[in-house]
Amino acid sequence: MKQNVRQVVLDTETTGRSAETNRIIEIGALELIDRVPSGKTYHVYINPEQAVEEGALRVHGLSNAFLADKPLFSEVVEPFMAFIQGAELIIHNAPFDVGFIDAELKRLVHPVTEIKTVCSILDSLVLARSKHPGQRNSLDALCKRYEVDNSKRAF
Repeated sequence: MKQNVRQVVLDTETTGRSAETNRIIEIGALELIDRVPSGKTYHVYINPEQAVEEGALRVHGLSNAFLADKPLFSEVVEPFMAFIQGAELIIHNAPFDVGFIDAELKRLVHPVTEIKTVCSILDSLVLARSKHPGQRNSLDALCKRYEVDNSKRAF
């Protein structure tokens, strides 16, 4: 009997660009079973306990005031880990998001300090670059190339 392939498409937003000094403020994930959305999602905003850098704010629009009453990473880590456990994570520019997640886990002294120990990781940016060498491979460029409607995107 064929075993279902479970993948989780994942993205994060952060307070800045350095995983060592900045924090995660949003995690969004969508589960796929055999490459079809299952209907299961994971989404949370997180209070980073630090200011969002101006450059990051221009990218995602998540303000300090908006994040002030959101849960801390320590409060959302277990449901998040349960959601991704055993899946193949699909992340565009995976080293960025994985670096932030791993840094958050290490700050907590969590039993898992690297998510690659609980799931595999596929970097869709690496895949796109191999499929379209020398071309723009940002998410916006890929949406245009593959005619994916992203007109409802806010930022």
